[in-house]
Amino acid sequence: MLYNLLYPLSSQFTFLNVFQYITFRTMFATLTALIITMLIGDIVTDMLKRWKLSQITKGYEPKRHKAKEGTPTMGGIMIIGTTMISTLLWADVTNHYIILLLILFTGFGAVGFADDYVKTIKRNPEGLKGRTKLVYEIIISTIVVYLLIMLDNSGKVTSITLPFFKNFIIDVSWFYLPFAVFVIVACSNAVNLTDGLDGLVTVPAITAFAVYGLFAYIMSNYTFTNYLYLPHLPQTGELAVFCGAMFGAGLGFLWFNTFPATIFMGDVGSLSIGGSLGLIACMVKQEILLVIVGGLFVMEVLSVILQVGYFKITHGKRLFRMAPLHHHFELKGWSEPKIIIRFWIITFILAILAISTLKLR
Repeated sequence: MLYNLLYPLSSQFTFLNVFQYITFRTMFATLTALIITMLIGDIVTDMLKRWKLSQITKGYEPKRHKAKEGTPTMGGIMIIGTTMISTLLWADVTNHYIILLLILFTGFGAVGFADDYVKTIKRNPEGLKGRTKLVYEIIISTIVVYLLIMLDNSGKVTSITLPFFKNFIIDVSWFYLPFAVFVIVACSNAVNLTDGLDGLVTVPAITAFAVYGLFAYIMSNYTFTNYLYLPHLPQTGELAVFCGAMFGAGLGFLWFNTFPATIFMGDVGSLSIGGSLGLIACMVKQEILLVIVGGLFVMEVLSVILQVGYFKITHGKRLFRMAPLHHHFELKGWSEPKIIIRFWIITFILAILAISTLKLR
């Protein structure tokens, strides 16, 4: 909004030329979201306490999770709000990538809000039925991806690239629609599964947004894409502003969510974060890279799939002490901070590997 209002005046006031630079607006989007989140964190926490929107355990988690009951949840509304405000201030709000991203971001947030509402107000720790959530996520994703394909002016939206390979681009035509929907929904639920310990999902998520913010900026720059053998997507640069806003909002939220957490993000946060991350991966044509960037989320999902499969095949035996994976290490006796920090370290290693694919191709 600031960009759309002030940059046209740069012909009269030359200092407003800074608004043309994506790097400038990304940095200030990060700072804006960070500062607002830090300022309202205690207010939102107190508000959620007054409304009795607190964590309820399901009964089959590790016993020490019982102590987390009563901690305010649905803190993801703070992440959504500050990210939206910052993006609307610093991004080009006429950019169709930004418009579609914000639609999906709020849509998945609404699904998560409904799930948290059932858990907290209705006092049902299971929340919405899994199938119900999945249907809503698929509907929202399908609409957004369809619009993304229809509004495309690059001719590359239905193509898929592979990391580590130069000029390896496959155009899958309309098969891209179900593929992209799968990426978005899978990423959303993977992030949701990972959100089980204080701050565990926050750092991997903002790290992934930082990586994809870098890719979004590079993909919009012809010189970089020509040198790195990447598809040139001129309008994706604005996505870096959203990624910056998300990074700032997540960092500010971590101030309150770090162990021992005084607030949880809830499904309203994890579903919207994961869904928007998946959509950005599709928009910058780095869908497969998400397996590396979000490797921690993949590990958590695989642990659940393997646990269920092994349980059925062996008629009751377990591969892990408990799934998702972070619960396995809890039951092995690892302290919560140790699990969190070690998972963060894995995330940083994967982020470096993902960035290295820019040259290793």
